[in-house]
Amino acid sequence: MTTTLTTRHRPTAPAAPASHNSPAPRPPRSRPDTMAVWSFVLGLLGLLIFNLVLGPIALTLATLALTRGTTRKGRATLGLALGAADLIVIATLMATDHTISWAATT
Repeated sequence: MTTTLTTRHRPTAPAAPASHNSPAPRPPRSRPDTMAVWSFVLGLLGLLIFNLVLGPIALTLATLALTRGTTRKGRATLGLALGAADLIVIATLMATDHTISWAATT
């Protein structure tokens, strides 16, 4: 005995006209905005690990973002400040402990 399954095809409704209340599609982020965000993230991360590497990268990205006209000026400024703080922290560690690590010496 064979059974045949049939499916009903429903007619599709026409697309609803675009209303004025629908949100506009987001424009893609510009490259300077992305640089500003990454400078902030790397500057913040640099306070914890890899100060000597992440600090200069954060400074460079923040400077590039600001010179290329980012819309996230606050984020780029924070990235600039955190990148500088990374280098200040590593310089302070080197001056006081004569080392470039966070490890406590006994």
